[in-house]
Amino acid sequence: MRPPIASLVVLLLVVAALTVIGLDGIHAERVPQAVLNGEQQIAADTALSVRTPIDVEASTIRRTAAAYPATSTSTPATALKALTSARKAVLGRVLLDAHTGKLLAAGGRPVPLAGVDAARLTSGHGAIPPRLMTSGGTRQLLYFAKVTLPAQQQDANQDQYQAPSRTERQWLLVVSEALPALTTYGDGRTAEVLDASGTALAITAHGTAPPAVADSGLPTAAAHAANGSGRDTDASGSLLGATTGGRRTVAGWAQVASATGPGDTDDLGLVVLTSRAVPTTTAAADYSHFALQAAGALAGIALLLGLMLQFSVQRPLLRLYLSAGRLARGASETGPAAWEELARPVPVHGFGELARIGWALESLRRQLLGESGPQEFPARRGPGYRALAVVGVVVVACWSVPMIFLLNRADTATAVPAPVVAGQQARTEIATNRIRQSLDQSYTDLSDVAAGLPGRSRAAQTEVLQRTLADHKQYRSLYLLDRSGDITLRVGETPLRTLVHVPDGGGITTVNTSGRIPAIAAYAQVRAVKGKAPAAGVVLFGEIDVNVLNSSLSRPKLGSVWVTDGNYKVLAASVGYRAFQSLPDSGLTRLARATQGAPGTTGTATSAVLSSSSGPSVDAAAPLAQSGPTARLGWHVVAAEPAAALQLPAVQAEQRTMLAGILALTLGVACLGWLHVVVIRPLRSVALLVERLAGGDRRTVLHPVNHDEVGSVTRSLELMRQTLAERGRACRSGHAAGPARSRRENTPQR
Repeated sequence: MRPPIASLVVLLLVVAALTVIGLDGIHAERVPQAVLNGEQQIAADTALSVRTPIDVEASTIRRTAAAYPATSTSTPATALKALTSARKAVLGRVLLDAHTGKLLAAGGRPVPLAGVDAARLTSGHGAIPPRLMTSGGTRQLLYFAKVTLPAQQQDANQDQYQAPSRTERQWLLVVSEALPALTTYGDGRTAEVLDASGTALAITAHGTAPPAVADSGLPTAAAHAANGSGRDTDASGSLLGATTGGRRTVAGWAQVASATGPGDTDDLGLVVLTSRAVPTTTAAADYSHFALQAAGALAGIALLLGLMLQFSVQRPLLRLYLSAGRLARGASETGPAAWEELARPVPVHGFGELARIGWALESLRRQLLGESGPQEFPARRGPGYRALAVVGVVVVACWSVPMIFLLNRADTATAVPAPVVAGQQARTEIATNRIRQSLDQSYTDLSDVAAGLPGRSRAAQTEVLQRTLADHKQYRSLYLLDRSGDITLRVGETPLRTLVHVPDGGGITTVNTSGRIPAIAAYAQVRAVKGKAPAAGVVLFGEIDVNVLNSSLSRPKLGSVWVTDGNYKVLAASVGYRAFQSLPDSGLTRLARATQGAPGTTGTATSAVLSSSSGPSVDAAAPLAQSGPTARLGWHVVAAEPAAALQLPAVQAEQRTMLAGILALTLGVACLGWLHVVVIRPLRSVALLVERLAGGDRRTVLHPVNHDEVGSVTRSLELMRQTLAERGRACRSGHAAGPARSRRENTPQR
């Protein structure tokens, strides 16, 4: 009986203490933490946008070198031209002898080869990561690839052929390129690419808003923080810069390194630094007074409930327990001791079940003394202790419900600062650009493959497609369609669906508009070569795995991200979805429609704070592309981050207030439910049994279920039942005197 009551009081007092601790720790900073976190994530997203093209370029150059069909008649000059002629971004290229490092062929601008040890670089079996070098006062990226020569390769630096070599030889391809173009989003935001020492390698700014105040210490601080995190991680962070005219510079930094293990950019030491001037806030957020009031009210409720249960349940039940034990001893003993136990009336305390048990025990006492016979009791006698438990729940709910639904509610219009909303829009634009680049790269790769198919045999085409499928994980299948729409050649999985009418040109398209899985494909024309047999198919399709697209959408603290078609139906998402379903909220659909510009234009990104059944969220939408093969698709990218996930004082206060209310209500219901199970419900059963026993039922055996006060009362009632049953049998057999006479004989004379 005592544990539920004590637990109720203690746990409610703990919730009161947690309310004070939780709400008192909320303070409003001049620059909210959510703004700093947002800038950090923008820097991380920008770093990913820098890292991805470097990784793609490095793997493409290595793949091209590995697929180069070197023959015994190949020369370094022809090989260099074949390997790099299609690379538009190449500044300079050279071929080196892998063993001696001797220059074999060169093209374009001079390639900075200082410190490049060809023998050491080619000695290992793994890929050679890119390097950052200086040439002409500018920093360039050097990409490396091994070119394997057949055993009977001619030495290009000799006028005569040498004797055939018994082992394969290698050339080292070195390609120099500029750093990937740096793109930034958000008015007034500046982005920089820094080297390990904090020197800016590339700078770009965006928008018309006032730029961040120049702070020479930010690049150095960002480089120092990045170096302290190690070069093989994608660590990121935030910094605060100078303050001017009520605006303060907020900066984010992130390493251009792989997050999933060794990568091509780990040794470059590149760091992305983004910065933006944001207005400082002066509004104070002090919830300590409210916390003390709420905690004091809950503490008062806890003590009130504890005292109420103490005086209305615990004490009456203990007195009843003592009275039942006294009657049981009187029923089982004889002589003056038995009379003394039975002589005192049973005090009736409390109400409901305890009062009923008290009246029934008093009737049993009189029956044991022989003063009365069985007595009938009415079936119901007003409210019982179940109503008391319900009242306790209602009292706790009177404190909890306002905490959950009414108090400290964050204002949707003012709770989220404007820089946070702008940051969500910038991150959505970065995600959109990343998806566009991925789709554009898929189309570019497919076009390169399609250009190499004409004039080849079917077996050679199959080999090319199989190699392409192995090298490009984004494709589910590659297949050729003829003019009738029939597949003439396929590698990989069976296409989800194919087009009936073969399109002209090339680009990205959706093959279906319904079904379980969206079918998205890149396509390019396969042209016939003059004087040779026509190609096996006229269009090469590469069906893109939508799971690869889904995985590219997920970014930390960006929330849920969806890619929709021109009809705002979901094609891909970072969360679970059904293909071609509408966006989960009509507000998101309206936001996506708002990105549409004037007729004939591609539209612009937009953002807003929207309210839904799950609470306010910071949402943004952007058109997928303004140019390139995906521009005509009309796709959109929509992102929604719940405001509850942001570190905003108003939102934190709402969350912690709701949590306190939920905890108090849950614990109150649990403890009072526990009291109902172990005390109130057994008391109801005992009340029925004792009234039946007092009413003359001597056959029903009373089995104690609980090993507590209620169980002890049940055991005492069983002893009384046995005594009354024996007396009844004795009376019926005529071998015992009346109870009144027997008692009088045992009564001591004065």
